[in-house]
Amino acid sequence: MPRGTYVMFTAIGEFFVGAWQRIVGVFETINVFSSLLDVVLLALLFYAVLRLVRDSRAEQLLKGLLFLFLGYMVAILLDLKAVSFVLQLLFGNALILLVVVFQPELRRILEKMGHSRIRFNPLNAQEEASRNTKQAIDSVCSAVENLQSKRMGALVVFERKTMLGDVAATGTQLDAACSAELVGNLFFNKAPLHDGAIIIREGRVLSAGCILPLTDNLALSSELGTRHRAAVGISENSDAVVVVVSEETGALSLAVAGTLRRDYTVESLKAALEVHLLPQDSDLTTPPFIKKIKNIGKGGNNNG
Repeated sequence: MPRGTYVMFTAIGEFFVGAWQRIVGVFETINVFSSLLDVVLLALLFYAVLRLVRDSRAEQLLKGLLFLFLGYMVAILLDLKAVSFVLQLLFGNALILLVVVFQPELRRILEKMGHSRIRFNPLNAQEEASRNTKQAIDSVCSAVENLQSKRMGALVVFERKTMLGDVAATGTQLDAACSAELVGNLFFNKAPLHDGAIIIREGRVLSAGCILPLTDNLALSSELGTRHRAAVGISENSDAVVVVVSEETGALSLAVAGTLRRDYTVESLKAALEVHLLPQDSDLTTPPFIKKIKNIGKGGNNNG
């Protein structure tokens, strides 16, 4: 082969090799971006699911499954064959387990998927929630005093960290500002929603006429009716604080963590609610004379 022809074919070969390498490089770059996009979309999907699940008791169930998974990993590391075998059987049927356990939440997620939106909370959202909760406590206590005098029953659930969206869904959605008049009207004995419970979230009446789970605690007094057993039941299944007004006696009770305390006065009930629901270092729970003492060290105005 003449030298000139050889040089020409060599140059053409180098050109095609270089072009091919550039094309492969472009596709490799595209794969990097597509992989990154894949990860971002998957993260957004998990975030959306967690936001929806966060609104119910399924959040605690997910934490339980996470602990089981961590236990499975530890069992593998420590070569615990029996524990690993049992947990492997459990996770082998994880899809069926999730469908059975989270059936209500999955249905709600599918229903909300089309119209859910991201909300951005202001920096002082916690302070605003505390003020709303304080106002709700005052309103509930004022309403309770009136209901007590008229021998009308009431069941008020203050939501805390455990979200009660699934329980709220059993009643009528309100999302209304909490006032003594509203609470009193909801529990008026001729009102259509008076037999159920109202759920208060961050100082707002989220839902009314809700059905609560009853406790299985056999140690409770046989004198207690359905309201009291429902109050204990929801406090066993969540960290909610529940106020009960007895329709028969007008007695005030408070259920927290599966324990029912009875015979409160309106003043002691209000104090107990503030302890359980408000941050204890908040100005909302600090008496005026203590604020005045604190301001002395800060150079605050101490006149009057």
